[in-house]
Amino acid sequence: YLTEKGWEAERHESGLYVVTDEAGEGDEHPTLTDEVTIFYQGYLLDGTQFDGTADAPATFPLSNLISGWQIGIPMFSKGGKGKLIIPSDLAYGDRDNGDIPGGSTLMFEIELVDWSPAM
Repeated sequence: YLTEKGWEAERHESGLYVVTDEAGEGDEHPTLTDEVTIFYQGYLLDGTQFDGTADAPATFPLSNLISGWQIGIPMFSKGGKGKLIIPSDLAYGDRDNGDIPGGSTLMFEIELVDWSPAM
């Protein structure tokens, strides 16, 4: 998939792949206890989009998100942009989740707008 797309990716020990388009500003990164504000688009590897933000970013407690996001999003600083290729065991596993069939590897385009300590 990565070769087909021509993307250079960093493989995390978990099996997650991170493609960094823009690292972001500075050396600070969000932690699992923070709320992250992001723009994102989620795709199956066949290109089918299943979720995403439109005009406004979304804010989530990072600890409430799938493991692939918990690992991948902190690899970016404020303003960072890139792609997360998340194996099924770091996403929804073997169970179906809405339009996402069980066992699916997912690709998210993300932009980390900002973060703050969770309340």
